[in-house]
Amino acid sequence: MKFMNEASWDRIARVILGAVLIVVGFGGAVDGTGGTVLGIVGLIPLVTGLAGWCPIYAILNFRTREETHSAA
Repeated sequence: MKFMNEASWDRIARVILGAVLIVVGFGGAVDGTGGTVLGIVGLIPLVTGLAGWCPIYAILNFRTREETHSAA
């Protein structure tokens, strides 16, 4: 898809990182505000990894996914 700017390895890493942060934050490993912040911050890599699109990458015109050229 044209709007995706993350490679498969990038997406997998983001989903794993996001899931770990959410579990650590909301799972009780970190108490109080710090745990809540970790859990919420974990949503960012999780959502961008699932979507395959990172707004920061788009702003910086950066991509880890190689462009595919269709034969016309």
